[in-house]
Amino acid sequence: MDNRSRSGTSDVLVATGIEGLDDVLGGGLTPNRVYLIEGDPGSGKTTLALNCLMEGVRRGEPVIYVTLSETRAELEAVAEAHGWSLAGIAIVELTADEGELEPDNQYAMFEHSEMELGVTTKAILAQVEALKPRRVVVDSLSEMRLLAQNALRYRRQILALKQFFIGRQCTVLLLDDRTSETEDLQLQSIAHGVVNLEQLSPEYGAERRRLRITKLRGQRYRGGYHDFKIVPGGLEVYPRLVAAEHSKPIVEPVPVLRSGVAEVDALLGGGIEFGTSVLLVGPAGTGKSSMALQYARAAAAGGIRAAVFAFDERFQTLLLRSRSLGMDLLPLIESGTLTVQQVDPAELSPGEFAHAIRRAVEGDAETPGAKVVVIDSLNGYLNAMPEERFLTAQLHELLTFLGNKGIVTIMVVAQHGMVGTPMHTPVDTSYVADAVVLFRFFEAHGQVRQAVSVLKKRIGEHERTIREYRLSSQGIEVGRPLEQFEGILTGTPKFLGQAPPPIGREDG
Repeated sequence: MDNRSRSGTSDVLVATGIEGLDDVLGGGLTPNRVYLIEGDPGSGKTTLALNCLMEGVRRGEPVIYVTLSETRAELEAVAEAHGWSLAGIAIVELTADEGELEPDNQYAMFEHSEMELGVTTKAILAQVEALKPRRVVVDSLSEMRLLAQNALRYRRQILALKQFFIGRQCTVLLLDDRTSETEDLQLQSIAHGVVNLEQLSPEYGAERRRLRITKLRGQRYRGGYHDFKIVPGGLEVYPRLVAAEHSKPIVEPVPVLRSGVAEVDALLGGGIEFGTSVLLVGPAGTGKSSMALQYARAAAAGGIRAAVFAFDERFQTLLLRSRSLGMDLLPLIESGTLTVQQVDPAELSPGEFAHAIRRAVEGDAETPGAKVVVIDSLNGYLNAMPEERFLTAQLHELLTFLGNKGIVTIMVVAQHGMVGTPMHTPVDTSYVADAVVLFRFFEAHGQVRQAVSVLKKRIGEHERTIREYRLSSQGIEVGRPLEQFEGILTGTPKFLGQAPPPIGREDG
């Protein structure tokens, strides 16, 4: 992204060195301004700040890290954990001066702002004057807040600090761990921009982090929450997906993905149009995942890259099961046309998952993007979503993005219950999908059989019959329409004719 295209300024923006954060900021930070980075302890402020200074060092800029709370050894330990060297970063260690706590200093008032600066603040300014840095980090404001003793003096010190930096060609990050009892809106009003970091602790699974730009003067940025992780090498930010940014004109005729099973393609009116989504829904064990894999396998075998995101099944189990159905996926995986990514919903945030899908379909310089995406299943996706009431909205955004990219998206949903009614779907996504394929168990002639039918398809015609569906070592088998049954979708149908012949003997 052009680092000036969304800023509305003529200045080259300051890159933070974190690709996702620069994307959220609209290209980076406006230079020579003071920014507030706030968040609870452990939310990632120090890592973000070091990331930004490392980028400055990489660009040959003088940079300073002023620490009032952590020692040089602690900072070096953080850097070592990320594989960084602090060479090139001037670390200024300042400790609280006891003189700041003297009663005479607590109530000193002067007319000129710089005269009101405490000893600690003056020490910071002296270092800046000496080194003339382009980037400065002050970690953290909580110590300055304690030294100031009252809100008025603290605000005047921060204002004086801001005035000092104006005109010194220096971009400043002030870190605040929000130790004040209430949200410091006065501090936010002084800063040119505010980045808020949060660390969430779900009842189960790993902690999750997210950030939000709460203020950025004169610059367009991507609003809302954006998930991020602290990984070796720094912060990894996953910008919120905005589907409208990826719209493309429709190319006609729309190509169709075929499964390689003629009866399945006939049910769907010839196949699945690229740029649309299909929901496979039914009880566990009815063959939904197998049909999804059949499409992914057919695409990969035809040279179209496919990506499978497996929430519910181990990689080895998926390989063994598909092989038992006559669908050996290993050669396609080894050739790179099919990728299978096992997803642990307890460890993955929704933003990271959306980012993984985006990376899969956009590819990179060496690997073309996937044109078929399988999400198996949405039940696992639901478990990865701590605020499930937003699942449908986020899923709608994701499907719109994939549709704009011309991707075939196949989603699997397992319903609660096995046979009979009522069946309960944990999340109603049928209205966001372009096509819905329903799977059912039904009882007939002393056997439990499976049936399949297409309930909905937005583009083109589709069969409205209900056919028998079976999995065997030969793969997927689909029989003739079950015209002699009534009530199959209830699970306990009435038989209206003679016993139907088994699949494969209809013409005998």
